[in-house]
Amino acid sequence: MVVKPTGIIRQLGWRKFFQLLTHLPSFLTLFSRLIKDPRISASAKLVVAGILAYVILPTDLLPDFLIGAGQLDDLAVILGGLKLFLRLCPREVVQEHLMAITARS
Repeated sequence: MVVKPTGIIRQLGWRKFFQLLTHLPSFLTLFSRLIKDPRISASAKLVVAGILAYVILPTDLLPDFLIGAGQLDDLAVILGGLKLFLRLCPREVVQEHLMAITARS
């Protein structure tokens, strides 16, 4: 049985997908720093709270017992929500945190 790559891997390619995974700690650091930053609006932070509530609460768009589809909707909510969170943050604040993270590395 041959395992076919999912949509995101097919779109990115395996190499870029693994590069994305290696940057995951930096992404987590960025989101953590942005959430703690007082210059970020409460509405942007509520997006992150909504993501966490969606993941933690038992209600779901697609039940998780639907193998594959149940997990993909969770991933879509997480990725879409984090993208929205970044768009709601002031660009210069995000850039400042990114520069601090890369300087630390």
